[in-house]
Amino acid sequence: MPGRTGRGVGDEPGQGAGGTNLGGRGAGATPAGRRPVAAGQAACLPSFTRLPYSAADFDCVERKAGDIMSVWARGAGAVAVAAALVLGAGPGAAVAADPVRSPYGASTGVGVHNAYEKAKYRYFADALDSGAAMLELDVWTNAFGRSWRVSHGNPLGNDNNCENAAHAGELRTRPRNQDLGGCLADIRAWHDAHPGHRPVLLKIEMKDGFQARHGRGPADLDALLTARLGDALFRPADLAGAHPDLDTAVRADGWPTRDRLAGKFVVELIPGTVEEGNPADSLWTDREYAAHLRGLAAAGRLREAGAFPAVHRAQGGDPRLRYADAGLRPWFVVFDGDASVYAGGSVDTSWYARHDYLLVMTDAHSVAPAIDGTHPTEAQARDRLALLAGRHASVVSADWYPLPSVLSTVVPRAGG
Repeated sequence: MPGRTGRGVGDEPGQGAGGTNLGGRGAGATPAGRRPVAAGQAACLPSFTRLPYSAADFDCVERKAGDIMSVWARGAGAVAVAAALVLGAGPGAAVAADPVRSPYGASTGVGVHNAYEKAKYRYFADALDSGAAMLELDVWTNAFGRSWRVSHGNPLGNDNNCENAAHAGELRTRPRNQDLGGCLADIRAWHDAHPGHRPVLLKIEMKDGFQARHGRGPADLDALLTARLGDALFRPADLAGAHPDLDTAVRADGWPTRDRLAGKFVVELIPGTVEEGNPADSLWTDREYAAHLRGLAAAGRLREAGAFPAVHRAQGGDPRLRYADAGLRPWFVVFDGDASVYAGGSVDTSWYARHDYLLVMTDAHSVAPAIDGTHPTEAQARDRLALLAGRHASVVSADWYPLPSVLSTVVPRAGG
């Protein structure tokens, strides 16, 4: 139904305080597919000190968190008691017991690839309701079409589940196939109805890059994001604070805690497949937007920026060294690439965790042994999430839209 309300600041969809699964279950409910602990059953003890994490570890912490939900509500002293039940499992267990208060960079969530597709969600509001940590949009900017188009394979028009809702009451009532502004309008309408929602990473693939000559450049995107999302954006300036660039800021202070990011959207930009395959395009989205950030910062106008550029595609070492202009490198603190490469052993993924960088791992289902990209069992999806959290992912993405109980789960990210 449109316009659902009733969450407080710091609450995430369906979350009982302290649960690891952030969608759909009330306090004390048994997780779907899990048996309740029988009377007299031996207490479990998760082990977040070994890698990779197992699904059994998270089952255990989830069970403990469910046991303490009713205690949690009684105040800060009770919170400390509740946390003590899992602290013996190691530092990461505290994240599982209290995902809302964990640092954003210390947790791992699940994202949906191309969440704008109507075959996945009838409306984009449904994608927002899924509890997913990341939702992806594909955007076209070429001069052969109007505005910022959102579609997968049509570079000239819109083919998506966005409605351009003016307010929450219009969600799920209007014609779909709107442009990026329409998708952002839906996001704002949903946000207004759920002001304390989980932090959501909005990943935008710029399919054919920016087109500044046609009014679709970095500054134009900033203006659109600001006009549509406004104070719901977590901006580069919010992360940078008094530091000179994003890298210095995140190394010094890390990312805010999830409760401080409640009600916020973090926008990630990656170069698109068409852009990367175009031999005539020598200025890809990542470099162009990083240069834009640098210029804004130099002019004292970083507050105008609305997005974070990502280094695209997995690579060993510091992948920012690919940028010949060393001055661009400090503006990248988000990295995005194929999960199979990151998990294959050729990349030291602990480097990302040590520096508090966000690491988005795509095609999570393809990591050996491969599982179904859309319809794995819940146990398979949770095992894959556990594996990649142990490989230091911040977000793992696939097409697991039929599994909202998995999409809304937040687990500890392995430390560096």
